[in-house]
Amino acid sequence: MTAELPSIAASEFVATLAQAGQNSDRPSAKVVVDALLQAEKTAKQQRISYNFDSLVGTWRLCFATGTRKVRQRGGIILGRGFYWPKFTPTDISFSKTTPITGEISNQVKLGSALLKLTGPVKYLGKKNLLAFDFTHIQISLFGRIVYNKPLGKNKSQKTDFDNQPIAKLPFFAFFLVTDNFIAARGRGGGLALWVKEK
Repeated sequence: MTAELPSIAASEFVATLAQAGQNSDRPSAKVVVDALLQAEKTAKQQRISYNFDSLVGTWRLCFATGTRKVRQRGGIILGRGFYWPKFTPTDISFSKTTPITGEISNQVKLGSALLKLTGPVKYLGKKNLLAFDFTHIQISLFGRIVYNKPLGKNKSQKTDFDNQPIAKLPFFAFFLVTDNFIAARGRGGGLALWVKEK
């Protein structure tokens, strides 16, 4: 289901990222960022592609970097990166309805509060690009739903999403997909690492 990474260097960054997903003896943020960048570079050089099936499931956010804009050349600088705090578990889920479409769910828990955003996705396999749009919000307190509404001005966002070009949608460009973790760059330029929920 997932592509093989044949090079020796690949085994090093894969091992580093696998270790980052553990609860102890995790590598430093700099080492994780370097491993993510190496994984991204390798995926581009080897033109590795993943199918949508390999993303289906629930993944817990483990590590993320921010970005900041730079005036010169209109570029961005990658942030130092940080391990996502355990007291705010954040999960992302992908489900599939056709070979290239499905649904995304992103939820953040803080104490007894749970914020959940859902919406449609479309997947471009050759580019490992998953475009999405959050069209619904749900808030729960102590396990009870207290708010459950569509996001945005109208309720026909699914039709709007289907007609939108990928360039106008938020997306993740996945560059490493294994059975235990996934890594991607977001539209804003930041990197993220998620680990499979058991």
